[in-house]
Amino acid sequence: MSRRDGLSRRALLRLGVGAAGLVPLGAYAQGGAGPASSGAAEAEGGLAPAAVERHGLSFFGDLGYPPGFTYFRYVNPEAPKGGPFSSTPRATYYNQALNTFDTLNPFNQRGNGAQGLELIYDTLMTAAGDEKSALYGRLAGSVVIADEGLTYRFKLRPQARFHDGSRLTAEDVAASFAALKADGYETIRMALRDVIAVEAEGDHEVVMRFRPGRARDVPLTAAGLPVFSKAYLAARPFNQSSLEMPLGSGPYRIKRFEQGRFIEYERVADYWGRDLPVMKGRYNFDSVRYEYFRDRIASLEGFKGKVYLFREEFTAREWATAYDFPAVRDGRVKREILPDESFSGVQGWFLNTRRPKFFDRRVREAVGLLFDFEWTSRNLMYDAYKRTVSFFQNSDMMAQGKPSPAELRLLTPFRDKLPDEVFEEPFVPPVSDGSGEDRELRRQALALLKDAGYAIQQGRLVDARGEGFSIEFLDDDGSMERHTSRFIGHLKKVGIEATFRVVDPAQFQARVQNFDFDMIVRRYSFAPYPGDELRAYFSTEAARTRGSFNVAGVADPVVDALIANALAAKNAEDLVVACRALDRVLRAGRYWIPQWYSGSHRLAFWDQFERPPQKPRFELGAMDTWWAKPA
Repeated sequence: MSRRDGLSRRALLRLGVGAAGLVPLGAYAQGGAGPASSGAAEAEGGLAPAAVERHGLSFFGDLGYPPGFTYFRYVNPEAPKGGPFSSTPRATYYNQALNTFDTLNPFNQRGNGAQGLELIYDTLMTAAGDEKSALYGRLAGSVVIADEGLTYRFKLRPQARFHDGSRLTAEDVAASFAALKADGYETIRMALRDVIAVEAEGDHEVVMRFRPGRARDVPLTAAGLPVFSKAYLAARPFNQSSLEMPLGSGPYRIKRFEQGRFIEYERVADYWGRDLPVMKGRYNFDSVRYEYFRDRIASLEGFKGKVYLFREEFTAREWATAYDFPAVRDGRVKREILPDESFSGVQGWFLNTRRPKFFDRRVREAVGLLFDFEWTSRNLMYDAYKRTVSFFQNSDMMAQGKPSPAELRLLTPFRDKLPDEVFEEPFVPPVSDGSGEDRELRRQALALLKDAGYAIQQGRLVDARGEGFSIEFLDDDGSMERHTSRFIGHLKKVGIEATFRVVDPAQFQARVQNFDFDMIVRRYSFAPYPGDELRAYFSTEAARTRGSFNVAGVADPVVDALIANALAAKNAEDLVVACRALDRVLRAGRYWIPQWYSGSHRLAFWDQFERPPQKPRFELGAMDTWWAKPA
């Protein structure tokens, strides 16, 4: 599967650091600053008890780098500059698509944004990849937190410049937030709703004021958003798609592009921030290019032909069978499997519960029973994947066993509104016999459908009015067709008329934003400490918000209450408890049909790169910390 990251806070913070490649503490330690207490630890919930000037922000208080650190210890500060890096889109955020683009503004609701545009913008602060949730100064050299965490004063670096040489000032920051709040992508606007004011005080101080009771991670989210030129914004409507090259201030600028085919960036040699501690050893390539292909077959052939240089393979069959070509055999192309230590997140078919046919939980469960993961894994995926069962897979927030006393304290007030299973072992999809024809699971599915008022008449599943039951699997890429077709075959055996439909990316984007689908595949990644993104994925408000990431339409007051508990958590332990309780309720809702996760990165690349010796813990590392081999 290609990654569709959605709005995980870590993915959002990554927009401020490019496709951040981050290595655990210890690599290239010489001369760098080791992990240490920040000296001015934040109080509960990440708030300072008094006005304290800080060089960074974190979720629950501690910062791993002290004031005055010289570079992140997961980079090679002496990495040489030069050479090209090229790839295909691996992940999407906001309005992006994987196989085309028609706008150079990915931050609004219009069109399909190009890959890599985060490279041209700076942010107030930048994420550290060897910490679960921490940012350090980029545009802002420091921040002063006051008023019990309701006022943040960011002190800007006076040397900051846009690519045209004009100064970047506090007015540009204020104008950027005004544009994002008014006309940004829906999920950006949701994330900023607790930001009540962003004001410039002079050229180099930005005052950000938050609503009382704001979500704990809102300041971090805000600090990771891009900053635009006020003058540029004043001359162009932000809420429109555009192919005019935007003005940025980041380490790269757009060099050239062809709509829907490729976009290429060039490194800004005199980038104002190149010597900042958060920038040393990073953004080492002279050019970064993203190639677009209509399908995966063409994309793989393009890699074989050296149209681009770096590829992450998401298809187990291709990894097992398609990489036996001359350049691999003679060593010109390298293959590596690196562990993926980040949270695996959520991947599966999401059912659109806004549609009446999916109102009934029994119907949703019946549909899920008809997907045979064991057969699919063995016959189509070389047993290279594990079954996803949790919304917080591969993390300590995944519910296991019966609820703990702390979880029960959150769940018991809603006992009369929840299925009994919430108070027992969490739901796990049943294991089939692997034959591809598990009759017992089919009988269970039919029993659930019968209880929900359906019957089979002349081979068709019909409701009490005699109307048939149909499901359209919608996609913009045919790569899932083999997996879905077998699933469709099992659905047809119980009388459900199911089809797989591929539409062009623009139509797919429009239909998803308008929730005009039955089922789609989505993969979400959460931050190690989930925050306001929980509302974007699962809240009732998001279910009613066009373009939100709550594609399943989860609209449950119990879920809303548990999200509120998670956002109010005062420490990591409370957050873990709240997320485990939330996981139980969401799994009991049968909002999705879980697919699989890998736990590793499968990489193939032409032998032109070098990288730090250890793989990042929370990120892949390419292209952010890699560099070109000397000629």
